[in-house]
Amino acid sequence: MMILLTISLILFTCAIFIALYRIIVGPSMPDRVVALDMIGVNLVSLVAVFSIVLHTHAYLEVILIVGILAFISTVGLARFVERGEIVEHEHDDRVD
Repeated sequence: MMILLTISLILFTCAIFIALYRIIVGPSMPDRVVALDMIGVNLVSLVAVFSIVLHTHAYLEVILIVGILAFISTVGLARFVERGEIVEHEHDDRVD
């Protein structure tokens, strides 16, 4: 069982490095956003397996925080790619 967990840790680490390469070399911005989301998912999985290896529940909060941050960053970057801005500002065109 420990061998399978070690192999999965190595494979998740390789997947993170492959996604990091896609972020650096990626041909377009949407490819980079997908690679960033892939890093977030693989990082959550890596921490979960690491928590199983160490037989502890201490990393469950880390998994939640990393998952939330990965989701928020993916949504923010996707909005930036789509609209060119992350936060919408209301413009008041009235003249008093």
